[in-house]
Amino acid sequence: MTAQDLSGSAAAAEGGEGRGGEPGLVRRIGPALLLLFIVGDILGTGVYALTGKVAKEVGGAVWLPFLCAFIVAILTAFSYLELVTKYPKAGGAAVYTHRAFNVHFLTFLVCFTVMCSGLTSASSASKAFAGNLSEVIGWGQDNPWLLWMALGFMLAIAGVNFRGVAESVKLNVVLTIVELTGLLIIIGIGAFAIMRGLGDTSQLTQIRIPEGETAFGAVTAATALAFFAMVGFEDSVNMAEETKDPVRIFPKIMLTGLVITGVIYVLVAISAVTLVPPDQLGEGDAPLLKVVAAGAPSFPVGIFAFITMFAVANSALINMLMASRLLYGMAHEEVLPRPLGKVHPGRRTPWVAIIFTTAIAFGLIFFADLAALGGTTSLLLLCVFTIVNIAVLVLRSDKVEHNHFHSPTIISVAGAILCAFLASPLSGRDGRDYQIGGVLMLIGIGLWALTWFVNRAVFAKPTYAKHPESLGGHVDEKDDVH
Repeated sequence: MTAQDLSGSAAAAEGGEGRGGEPGLVRRIGPALLLLFIVGDILGTGVYALTGKVAKEVGGAVWLPFLCAFIVAILTAFSYLELVTKYPKAGGAAVYTHRAFNVHFLTFLVCFTVMCSGLTSASSASKAFAGNLSEVIGWGQDNPWLLWMALGFMLAIAGVNFRGVAESVKLNVVLTIVELTGLLIIIGIGAFAIMRGLGDTSQLTQIRIPEGETAFGAVTAATALAFFAMVGFEDSVNMAEETKDPVRIFPKIMLTGLVITGVIYVLVAISAVTLVPPDQLGEGDAPLLKVVAAGAPSFPVGIFAFITMFAVANSALINMLMASRLLYGMAHEEVLPRPLGKVHPGRRTPWVAIIFTTAIAFGLIFFADLAALGGTTSLLLLCVFTIVNIAVLVLRSDKVEHNHFHSPTIISVAGAILCAFLASPLSGRDGRDYQIGGVLMLIGIGLWALTWFVNRAVFAKPTYAKHPESLGGHVDEKDDVH
């Protein structure tokens, strides 16, 4: 097979044609940009806002749920790496699900679930950006201009997304460096305070156990919440068609990014709970500002507020990139309507998918109360991760013509079991997560029915049903990955 067989000829070098003679995506993301994409996506809004909530749940041992979440995430990353190097295409979990199970309904729901997680995260980030900006300029949280600031911010993100993947990922580089700097400040403040004998390190071994619960139950409930902060690595597989040589660079880059963020999360959690008591840390939406004030009173808190704004901006940018590329990939498999797969001939970006996802984000910003959606997003993604860990085992019998990363079977099995456990009521998850998730799934079922009827009426039989091999990609035998 030639290089142009990969992902419908989008695997060609810059300027290649896409499927059906339309312009294809262009490969401009190298190892450094991919690493910063992954690190920036994982860090994002979660660690800046979630540390206090986890501390409120589990007490002083706040670092433990983050460590457990990291372990579950890295187990699942092994399955993603086998699949993205085996089928290096936009579409991610939805492509893998369809390839493994060949059930249109399940494929659509996985696609819809991943898209919802990205859009709710981006919309939350937009509101958080507006809220932080209002604090910087001295507005109150009830100011009517906050809504328009959030919408304007989302429109700016759409503009960057439309301009091109190179511009989007380069902006991600700047924002990632800024948010990394903010977290390193927290770690530095914590280390300096501990060396001076300040803070209370005895808190680190104390687990808050609710009445009638066990220490295990308290930690798993907190892990189910903390897992939201670890998601983001899975978004990168949707950029496979815009990554240079994805088969070679994805394994080492994704694992490196996960290790970097896992270490940062644990160190930030240790610094935070050493300097601020867990109960105080869990109050409000800006826990790390309290850490700065406690460990370095002379440090200008306003600067850290600006850093927080850049962090949430990065989350919005990366999630909107992911959502639009996911729709692009699945539209070309006719799991979604075909127009969503159109690429702008000049900018080489999926412009219809960008407009569609931005419109949904506008609706979420206008009407949705996103305060409880962090847990729901974690729940939905854990369900997706369970399916992906199973799909990689099912697809072992599907051979491709190139070498690719291979996940040890025991790791994928363990990943499936742990993800399913954290998604289940056995983990102590808040019941509201299931209520919100149920509503989203009902919406998804309605959209699936509409897409199925349209595809059946217009195309009689979807392309992926006629040519299931179109879901796979092929590269040259020389692309060896160990």
